[in-house]
Amino acid sequence: MARAVSRPRIALRLRSTSHSGAKKASPRTKKSRSPGTKSDPRPSTAAGERRPLPFVVRFLVMLIAFAAMVAFAAALAQITLQPSPASEALTHSNLHPGRSLRAYLDQPELRDAFKQIGGNLVLGIPFGVLLPVLVPKARGILRVLLLTAAVMMMVELVQGAVITGRAFDVDDVILNTSGALFGYLLLGRRLNRAVHPRKRRRKNSEA
Repeated sequence: MARAVSRPRIALRLRSTSHSGAKKASPRTKKSRSPGTKSDPRPSTAAGERRPLPFVVRFLVMLIAFAAMVAFAAALAQITLQPSPASEALTHSNLHPGRSLRAYLDQPELRDAFKQIGGNLVLGIPFGVLLPVLVPKARGILRVLLLTAAVMMMVELVQGAVITGRAFDVDDVILNTSGALFGYLLLGRRLNRAVHPRKRRRKNSEA
């Protein structure tokens, strides 16, 4: 009797364990979207990506920058290309970087040194602010510095060769270029990104 009773219990245990194991082994199926299903129609923007400004706003900014550059060019020509016969005997060309800077700092009055150094720095700031707005490819510090140095080099060459009482000074070019760097880091870089946003290529996810 003991053997006959024990056999169905073992069979029941085997059936229950096999049934529970089948339930545990069966993975839960999740709903997956087929590749043909439509996604959210709203455009998704990447994190940190800003929307470009409207075309009208960008056009107005470029127009204002152009007018400011024309006014600055006229003021620069009046300041740097105006003859000064009274100082003709005192002017000397300088091809050695740092010589004029030391002469400015050795002046007895600090106001004169500040006027010479600060004035040349201020003359370069508009280039660093306006060039990136007017020239879309003027991105990066190196390009702004090269463009500013080229323009100021031409101005200094005209001063030394044509204008009476003016001379070529390499330190003026260095100061003007440094001012352009300051203007670019302060405002020009942001204006360039706002007016001329870069077009990012979207990679197709489909194979």
